[in-house]
Amino acid sequence: MAQALEMKDLHVSVEGKEILKGLTLTVRTGEIHSIMGPNGSGKSTLALALMGHPKYEVTSGEVLFKGKNIVELEPDERARLGLFLAFQYPLEIQGVPLGRFLWAAKKARLAQTPDSQPDKKADAKALSQFRKDLQEKMKLLKMDESFAQRYLNVGFSGGEKKRAEIVQMHLLKPEIAILDETDSGLDIDSVKIVAEAVNQLRGPDFGALVITHYQRILNFLKPDYVHVMINGRIVRSGDASLVHELEAKGYDWLINESKAEVS
Repeated sequence: MAQALEMKDLHVSVEGKEILKGLTLTVRTGEIHSIMGPNGSGKSTLALALMGHPKYEVTSGEVLFKGKNIVELEPDERARLGLFLAFQYPLEIQGVPLGRFLWAAKKARLAQTPDSQPDKKADAKALSQFRKDLQEKMKLLKMDESFAQRYLNVGFSGGEKKRAEIVQMHLLKPEIAILDETDSGLDIDSVKIVAEAVNQLRGPDFGALVITHYQRILNFLKPDYVHVMINGRIVRSGDASLVHELEAKGYDWLINESKAEVS
């Protein structure tokens, strides 16, 4: 059964300033959606609000996932439901090896906590399988296995941080992933590697909302739907051909249309 992440007339404010102004959008498993738009249009605000960042206040509207309004849920509760956010700027955390972080995240996704006491034999088996999966996913993203022992994102290049985010996505197997400018700062080879890894998850049990400024990652992902966000609203939706129209014409024509509709 397809799951859906539904945003209904969503209004979001940051420090008292309204950024999202009545956004409505539905992303289902089995679909790849892309959001494009000029700087300051609210794309990253949407991503962070969907995952429950406390700085981003939902002032009205709903976000439904699996039949629940998740607006009041904590970020970890949303993650356990099957949402995932790949950050535009992944944080560095000293003292926490990447592999240990990913194992803790995997257990949390399965509703285990560091303090829980599962069957030791079953836990050892799960850990062994996790290590195999981690090696496989790091190979897929062309990351050396030594990265698993390094502190989370510390000393990683921008591209390595983004690849580590996709490794995490593969291990957690979310039903809906939000990729916030995962392609920014990547060279063309890294963009292709990341896109191919996302495409490997593509299927009836996985959907994605890909936020980007650039056509190049979409050339590899081939999204089912493309949306343009301007001034906190979706102003145009279409198929992948809309990307080529934006590359040719820019955003000014849509900005002018949006202003005309408001006036």
